[in-house]
Amino acid sequence: MSVLEQAAAARIAAIDLAGATRAEKDAALLLMADRLVERAGDIVAANAVDVANARANGISEAMIDRLALSPERVAAMADGLRQLAALPDPVGDVVRGSTLANGLELRQVRVPFGVVGMIYEGRPNVTADAAGICLKSGNAALLRGSGSAFSSNAAIVSVLRKAVADAGLPADAIQLLDATTRDSVKELMRARGLVDVLIPRGGADLIRTVVEQSTVPVIETGVGNCHVYVDAAADLEKALAITINSKTQRNSVCNAAESLLVHTEIADAFLPLVLEEFAAKGVTVHGDARVAGYSDAVVPATEQDWGTEYLSADISVAVVDSLEDALDHIRRFGTGHTEAIVSEAVGATRRFTAGVDAAAVMINASTRFTDGGEFGFGAEIGISTQKLHARGPMGLPELTSTKYVVTGNGHTRG
Repeated sequence: MSVLEQAAAARIAAIDLAGATRAEKDAALLLMADRLVERAGDIVAANAVDVANARANGISEAMIDRLALSPERVAAMADGLRQLAALPDPVGDVVRGSTLANGLELRQVRVPFGVVGMIYEGRPNVTADAAGICLKSGNAALLRGSGSAFSSNAAIVSVLRKAVADAGLPADAIQLLDATTRDSVKELMRARGLVDVLIPRGGADLIRTVVEQSTVPVIETGVGNCHVYVDAAADLEKALAITINSKTQRNSVCNAAESLLVHTEIADAFLPLVLEEFAAKGVTVHGDARVAGYSDAVVPATEQDWGTEYLSADISVAVVDSLEDALDHIRRFGTGHTEAIVSEAVGATRRFTAGVDAAAVMINASTRFTDGGEFGFGAEIGISTQKLHARGPMGLPELTSTKYVVTGNGHTRG
């Protein structure tokens, strides 16, 4: 079946799904979760094929970490679907309403987009997350994962489609596109009129290609060159814990810190501590000349390092002379994802919050909290770094549009 044929089938499924009750959608989500756990062995076996192929092709261990599944990770995918089932259904919510002076009743209500296309790389857990969040928000999902995860994604989607059908909803609400050829990406990007919105999730090259070449409206999810700024008024214990967690809790994800900025007034006290901890955890520090003065292990940073999303055990580190210098650095090299400040000075945190242009700002907290699950949204479909429609972790409400419902009693306009 071609991409256009799959999109047409998804459009029919979306019509049925738009009328589904919350109880029907939640029952499907819970059955999807149970079936994932029941079939975890098959999914992990399919994933092992992808992982073996990735290693044979020289894929980095950081990328393999994003690709690899275990029974525990499959269980986490199922838990994400269960969390979605427990969340309110956004469809039909009244965003605002009023009775106009002429007696017309005006309501703006949430409605599904219809058909949502996803183009994403590496992580097969995105397959379950995207399918679940689309279904709960009343949307049909066209999923185009990477070729490196095709066996994993095929196994997951097979399980999910069967569960959806057994729950009485259209199986074509969840479809996996062929990932063995780039043609499927091109066709999906050109399926305007059949696909309502396209969401790319992956590296900078993928996102840029989709934004520049798609005729389907795009919600841009950006890369994460996230910074931690340690202010002159920082608590050293907090600063160390936050910096290490932001970088090392899981370094292959978009909300991991990739850059550390340290105020010069606290550098003598803080840098020896954090450099020692980075060394203990196997993190390579790419530092400026001042940072290099604290350790022979520091690799001299290049201009490219400041703008790099490593997704690995690497971090760029610089000493800055002021909070304003930190803000200037972030404005130049940040990607609008997540920026963090560690400071006990209220004035500094307020200035930082106002001065950075990002989807999320963390005050005395790890960058790793920028996540739909951590925010209480359930599974997220991505973290939007654009400013139109949605910004930050995209949960259920962000997968809806709105329409106006106007109720009169024979009203005519004079």
